[in-house]
Amino acid sequence: MCIIMPLQTLQVCETFYSILGESTAAGLPAFFIRLAGCNLRCRYCDTVYAYEGGEEMAAGELVKTAVSYPARRVLVTGGEPLLQAETIPLLSALADAGLTVLLETNGSRPIKAVDARVRRILDLKCPGSGMAYHNLWDNLEQLRDGDEVKFVITDQGDFSWAKEVIERHHLAGRVTLLISPVFGAVPPQEVAAWILESGLPLRLNLQLHKYIWGPEVRGV
Repeated sequence: MCIIMPLQTLQVCETFYSILGESTAAGLPAFFIRLAGCNLRCRYCDTVYAYEGGEEMAAGELVKTAVSYPARRVLVTGGEPLLQAETIPLLSALADAGLTVLLETNGSRPIKAVDARVRRILDLKCPGSGMAYHNLWDNLEQLRDGDEVKFVITDQGDFSWAKEVIERHHLAGRVTLLISPVFGAVPPQEVAAWILESGLPLRLNLQLHKYIWGPEVRGV
């Protein structure tokens, strides 16, 4: 097993073992590494506590902890993980350790350097987030089989915008497309109807963890 040097450190908001609440892996157990720091301020953000601060932790220790759990699956999220240069080698080290590695990124930072073994979940910002002007559109050219693109929507206008982006960039059939309604803002029944009417291969992506434990609970 290859583990990166323990002197290499990252600012970590929290780690925990739980059920994945989103993506095509929703419902599966995983070890979570939530890194601290974010360059965006989405209007609906549910992890504002990860904006800054965090605890300095050795990358090698993070890998050691991740492999100690039976699921052999890890999600690196934030904040925005790719703000820290050390995230790239951490992702590779987790993959070297034989783990299934998922990365959730807000789409404002380049994803090209991310290890090819990592499943990248690109959270493309819709207008309702207030952060759509931060989208790094070149990232869409870097997508590969196994990656996922998530659209967090606040209303039907965001959904229409997502459809336009999908069609303009020919995303249908290339990667999994997730439609994630903001919890408590858009009734899932309405979003389901929009998806059915669209005729596009979209996946309704509810935040499972919020339905299980509630929207305010951390570490789940």
